[in-house]
Order: sequence, then C-alpha cells, then structure tokens
Amino acid sequence: MDANILMLLSFVVLMVIGTPIAVALGLSGAIGIVAGLDMTALGMIGPNTYASVAKYPLIAIPLFILTGMVFERSGVAARLVEFAQSMIGPRRGGLALVAIIVCLIMGGMSGSGPADAAAVATVMLPSMIKAGYPKPFTASVIAASASTAILIPPSVAMIIYSVIVPGLDLRALFAAGLVPGLLVGSAIAIPTLLLSRRHGFGDGEDPDRPRFWPSFRRAMPGLMAPVIILGGLRSGLFTPTETAVVAVFYGLFVGTVLYRTMGWREIYAVLADSAKVSGVVMLIISLAGLFAWAGSTMGAFTATTEALLSVTENQWIILLLLMTLLLLAGMVLDGVSIYLIAVPLLIPIVQAFEWSFVWFGVVMAINVAMGQFTPPVAVNLMVTAKIAGIPLESTFRWVGWLLLAMVGALALIILFPELALWLPRVLGYRIT
Repeated sequence: MDANILMLLSFVVLMVIGTPIAVALGLSGAIGIVAGLDMTALGMIGPNTYASVAKYPLIAIPLFILTGMVFERSGVAARLVEFAQSMIGPRRGGLALVAIIVCLIMGGMSGSGPADAAAVATVMLPSMIKAGYPKPFTASVIAASASTAILIPPSVAMIIYSVIVPGLDLRALFAAGLVPGLLVGSAIAIPTLLLSRRHGFGDGEDPDRPRFWPSFRRAMPGLMAPVIILGGLRSGLFTPTETAVVAVFYGLFVGTVLYRTMGWREIYAVLADSAKVSGVVMLIISLAGLFAWAGSTMGAFTATTEALLSVTENQWIILLLLMTLLLLAGMVLDGVSIYLIAVPLLIPIVQAFEWSFVWFGVVMAINVAMGQFTPPVAVNLMVTAKIAGIPLESTFRWVGWLLLAMVGALALIILFPELALWLPRVLGYRIT
C-alpha cells in the first residue's frame, strides 16, 4: 500500500475508534514516515515535533486563552448583558438579540467559541428561560452566536492559520474577520427575531429597561478590551503576541481592581485552568506539525491537490467541494484541529487558483464556525446544551434555520470578497 494512503487511512481509523486527536496525528505521521521513508527518518520525529511549537507567534495562543478565561470569570459578561439590554429594551425576541450581541463582544476577548458559549449561556439562560424562551431555542442561538468567535479577533484558529501560511500578515487576517463576523452575527439575528415573534418567545421579558448611561459605565471596562487589542495592533505599538500580554494584564486589572470579583484563589484557578487548555492545544499543534512534515515530505499533500484538481478545473466547483468538506470536518472536530490538518492540504489549491489567502482564511473560518454548532458533535452546542440540561437532539429543530442564515452570509463573502478585504486594504495591510 502507498505510504501516503497508509498515513491518511491510519489517521481516519484512529479517529473512528476514538483516539484523541493529538495521538492520532502523531501516530499516523510516524506510520507514514516508517512506511514512506526509512527507519533513519524516525530521528526527525523529535526535532519536528519541537519545531512545530517553537515559534514566537504561537506564544499568543496560551495568552489569549488566559485572557478569555479572565474576562469570563471577572463578571464582564453580566455587565455586558445589562448594557445590551439597555440598548435593545423589552421586546419580543429582545433577550435573544442581547445574547447575540454579547457573544459578538465576548468573542473579541476570548477568541474561542466554546469559551464564549459557556460564558454567555451561564449568564443568559436563567433570564431567557424566565422570559419564556425554550431551553433548546436559547441553547441553539447562543451556540450559533458564539461560533463567530473564530472570526472576530483575537481568534486562536486564525493565529494558527497565519503561522502555517507563509508570509501572511496576522493583522490583515484579524482585520478581515471583523466585517464578516458582524455580518454573520446579523444573519443569525434575522431568523432569531422571526422565530421569536412567530412563536411568542420573550413575552415575559422584564418591562423595565436598564438605564443606559449607568449600565454603559459598568460595562466600559469590558468594552475597552477589544479596543485595546485591535488598537494596539493597528497602531503598531504591539505585535500580536505583545497584545496578548497586555490583554492578560488588563483583564486581571479589571477583575481585581475595577470589578473586584477576583482574589488570589480565583487568579490561581484561572491560571491553572488556562494552563490545562493551553497544554492540550499546544500538544495538538506539536503533533500536527509532525503529521504535516510527513505529508509534505512524502508528497501526500501535492498528490491530494492533484487529485482534487483532476476532478474539474472550475474553481467554483472546487470551492464548493472544499466548503462541504470543511463543514463536515467542523461537525466532528474542533476548529484548531481542522486548521492544523487541512491548511497544509489547502495551500497548493489556493495558490493554484490565485485566491487571496486572507479571503480564503475568512471563508474557511465561517465554514468551521458553522460546524461548531452543527450535529453530531457540535462543540459549541454541546456546551450550551449541557449548561441548559437538555439533550442535544432537542435543539435540531432550531439549528437548521440558524445554519441557513450563516450559509447566506458565507455566500455573500464568496461572491463579494471585498466584504472581507476592504478593511485590511483601507488600513494598509498587505493582502496575500
């Protein structure tokens, strides 16, 4: 059997039998090396595994994970909910719209869909259920809205994408995700409001609207977090990694000094939890690097590209095929793993059709975002369903409408690339 096929087949088999993604990547990469090269090549496993994580830009990943957890536990989400309620006011579907807005803002702090979903669901579920929203509907809306965290900077998945694609400016990628992220959030809001009005959700909302300026002042520290992150990048004052450091210290300042919701015990807990999550992510990155090195050395990625291009020369058909495959992958894998596995395979295809890597990164992110709340696995949906205490299948009735709205937003980004490329072009970033 060809070594490339054996490597890919072993990866699929390991995933099917429930092997952790990091172990599956490392073992299949080692199998490919032994089958396709020779035993002496096994000596490259250690150096390549280390080299995959020994990259300065990757330092931003554990720091942004820590940033998200700090803001999640400092009480920022509750104050953002109050501020959003002061803007939306009591109306049918109002609380659902508040949940979407808060997810968008929290996505600019955490960079992680599951973390965003957990933070917002914990705060919003009790009030939405009290107001008459069914638990399955509430869980679906929050899961879909939280998926925009992969688009809105600082996105952990986009950091990984920028590291894998040679010569890509992370600042341009971050800027390119802003408008599509807001577009996707708006698309989710449309069926959310229509369904709420059709079924009478939210009739029991509190008629008293929070006062705008007091709630704005209480939410200001949280609202400033995305401003500091994006402003630091735009001004050139900080690199993305340095921005992550600043965001961590700002989050700790908010939690310990401004809101006073975090003491030494809470700080220790958030450091420990973020270290566990970061350890898992970095382990996946290191072993995915081994898998990528084996695939590129043996020509597996080139062969896969040639096989896809042999099907048709029509770039739109190829793009549709890739989008379908990425959506299917998003249903069973987390975003970080998808980027690590798929991007080395996709780079030659993007180059063959001369697509912009910045634009394609955004399109890919939307696909992965849709997968994060599409069953059977649906990482975000699993989080919100667990918090709501409902079975996953009870949400299927609502997920389809939200997914359809996101497909519409994706179609607009594909047909009009400037929706993604306009902002980085205006800011003067290099678009590749």
